[in-house]
Amino acid sequence: MIDLHSHLDLYPDGLALAQEVNRRNEFTLVVTTSPRAYRATSRVFAGLRNIKVGLGLHPEVSVAKQGELDDLLAGIAKAPFIGEIGMDGSPRFRGSLSIQEPIFRAALSECGRHPGKVMSIHSRGAERRVVELLATTKHAGVPLLHWFSGALAELENAVRIGCWFSVGPAMLAGEKGRALIARMPLNRVLPETDGPFTSVGGKPLQPWDAWSVREPLAEIWGMPVADIGEQLRQNLHRLLRKPG
Repeated sequence: MIDLHSHLDLYPDGLALAQEVNRRNEFTLVVTTSPRAYRATSRVFAGLRNIKVGLGLHPEVSVAKQGELDDLLAGIAKAPFIGEIGMDGSPRFRGSLSIQEPIFRAALSECGRHPGKVMSIHSRGAERRVVELLATTKHAGVPLLHWFSGALAELENAVRIGCWFSVGPAMLAGEKGRALIARMPLNRVLPETDGPFTSVGGKPLQPWDAWSVREPLAEIWGMPVADIGEQLRQNLHRLLRKPG
């Protein structure tokens, strides 16, 4: 089982849960909201070989955490994964776009000095601008767009510049999400949960719940469920084999 976008550090009793996740999942990417959170989470999850931690500065907390930008940039060289970074133009966070964009641009620029990083990227409400910035910094790394919800034209541009996509049960529950996924390249899609911020039946998704995307993906792409699982594993192996 695979989860390419989890906030495992933000679950209640995350360390105990992480032990189970490490047993059940072959790969889980834990994205963080700030460099400080990255350091703490990396220490707590050290030794759990199937859990990797991404260095991030989440756009939703950009105002509060902008003072950690230097720490973010200083850490990129050694961090194996980057995330969560990006921009959020939804009504609640639109007012901080003037702070978000310079942080995102600086992160992309620094990633460009250490190419090959897998970057888990937030783009809600700012899809067009995020894709534009990625198009001008193709050397920065491998952009993995988390829960992409932009327009079809923006998706086509993202595909054209080589973006990957992480999709979860919540995205697949909606008609728009399913329509977008149907247009994503099969060999550039990976599962995610975004837990604990997404739930089913009032219960937060657990990292192993990402694997439940196989059934709806099989329906969308007209493939057997077993073949979808194999394709997702192949995609992960190919992503991790990329330079850097």
